[in-house]
Amino acid sequence: QLDRTERIKNCHNPEFSKKLVVDYYFEKVQKLKFGVYDIDNKSLELNDDDYLGGIECTLGQIVSSSVFTRPLELKEGKPAGKGTITISAEEIKDTRVVCLEIGALHLDKKDLFGKSDPFLELYKQSDAGTWQLVYRSEVIKNNLNPCWRKFSVPLQTFCGGDFNKPIKVQCSDHDSDGSHDLIGVFETTLTQLQSAGAGSPVEFECIHPEKKQKKKSYKNSGIISIKSCKVETEYSFLDYVMGGCQINFTVGVDFTGSNGDPRSPDSLHYISPDGVNEYLIAIWSVGSVVQDYDTDKLFPAFGFGAQVPPSWQVSHEFALNFNPSNPYCQGIQGIVDAYRQTLPQIRLYGPTNFSPIINHVARFAAHAAQQGTASQYFILLIITDGEITDLDQTRQAIVNASKLPMSIIIVGVGEADFKAMEFLDGDNGVLKSPAGEPAARDIVQFVPFRQFKNAPREALSQMVLAEVPKQLVSYYRLQGWPPVKLPDAKKM
Repeated sequence: QLDRTERIKNCHNPEFSKKLVVDYYFEKVQKLKFGVYDIDNKSLELNDDDYLGGIECTLGQIVSSSVFTRPLELKEGKPAGKGTITISAEEIKDTRVVCLEIGALHLDKKDLFGKSDPFLELYKQSDAGTWQLVYRSEVIKNNLNPCWRKFSVPLQTFCGGDFNKPIKVQCSDHDSDGSHDLIGVFETTLTQLQSAGAGSPVEFECIHPEKKQKKKSYKNSGIISIKSCKVETEYSFLDYVMGGCQINFTVGVDFTGSNGDPRSPDSLHYISPDGVNEYLIAIWSVGSVVQDYDTDKLFPAFGFGAQVPPSWQVSHEFALNFNPSNPYCQGIQGIVDAYRQTLPQIRLYGPTNFSPIINHVARFAAHAAQQGTASQYFILLIITDGEITDLDQTRQAIVNASKLPMSIIIVGVGEADFKAMEFLDGDNGVLKSPAGEPAARDIVQFVPFRQFKNAPREALSQMVLAEVPKQLVSYYRLQGWPPVKLPDAKKM
C-alpha cells in the first residue's frame, strides 16, 4: 500500500481532497491498483472492511490521459455495480506551497437546534472549465464565527502555478448523514488572496445563489476572512538532511511481565538458537536504516517495566547498558549487545508505562528546538508487546512532543490486541490529550510486527520509516525554519 485518501462518511459520490503522491519513472512500467473500501470501524487494516471495487492500470495510462475514468470491478471482468473511479494526475514541478489561514464571521445558521457546523472546500478551475477539489478543511462544530487550522497546498495543486486562475471557495454546514447544506460561495484568485497580511485580512461575502435570487433584501450568508496567504518555498526531507540536519535515534524496549519469562521458548524475549527474536529483528530493521543519517552512531537505549538490580526497584527508563550517565550504545550492534547482556540481569515486571521514555526524549528535543535551527531531529523507537497502562499520560506526552522535533515509532511484537497503539497512531483522526488539546501534527507511526513475519527485513523498515520524512518536514515547516545550509538551487 502506497497511500490512502481520507475517509468520507455517508457518501455515494465522494470527492477526495487528499492528493496521493507517486514517484514517476518514465523507464518503468508502474502498475497501480486502486481499491475503494467502505470503512465502518476504527481498525487500520482493510481485510475487515467491505470492498466496493477497484481497478488496475499503469501510471503511464493515467499520465497520458488528462482525466482517466474507469468502471470499478470486483475482480477482472466482473463489474462492481455502476460505480466508476476518476483519476486526474499532474506533475509537481514547482516546490512552492500556498499557506492559508482562514476564518469566517456571521455565517448563516443551518441547524434547527444548534448553530452551523461549517467547513470549507477550495476548488480550482481546470482548463476544461470544470471545478477540481484542491482542499477540504476540518469541520468546526456549532460555530458561526469559526477559525480553521492553518493549512498549506502545493502551488501546482492549488492553481497550476497560475496566480490568476479562478479559485472557488465554498462554505457548507456539515451533516453526519452526508447531506451537507451549502452556506455560501465566492470566487477569487491567488493574486487577490495574497493581499491578505499581518493584521489586515481580505474579506469576501459568502453568497448563497438561490437565496440571492429569491430575496431582494439578501446581502450575504456571512463573511469569509482570509487572515493570511503566503506563497513559500517547500524544502524536502533531503534538503534538510543534506543541509546538515542530524537524526538522533533512541530505542525503548518493553521488559514487562506480559512478554513471558525470557528463558522460556514461548517468551517474546526468548533468543532462539539462531540468535534472534522479534525485538532484535525490529531493532536491526529500523536501526540499520536510521543509522545512516546519524554521524556519531551513538544511540541511547533504554528499557522499561522491569525490576533493575541492585535495588530491584521498577524502572520505566533504565539505560540498557546500566550506565545512566552515559546510556549511549555504539551503533546498532551496540544496542543489540546491550540488550543481550541486560536480559539475564533484570526481572520482567510492570506496569507498561510509555510516558517516561517519551518525556525523556522530548527533553532533548526541546533543548534542540531552543536553538531555532533545523539541526537536530529525534526518532524514538518503542518496541512493545502492546499492553499499555498509562494511556492518558502517554496521550499527554505525545501531544506535548508533537510541538517538538521528534517522531515516535511503535513496533508491536507478539499477538496482542493493539487497539491502544492504533489509537495513538493518529491516522483515524487527530490524537487529543485527556484535556482535549489536539496534537500539533501526527508524530506516531504504529506497525504490528506480525504483518512482516515472513516478509523481507526491508519491508518492515520501509513501512516503519515511511512517515518520518513527512513528519520531519512538517515540523520545520510549522516553525518556518529552512535547512541549516541551503541547497544552491533554492537560494533564489
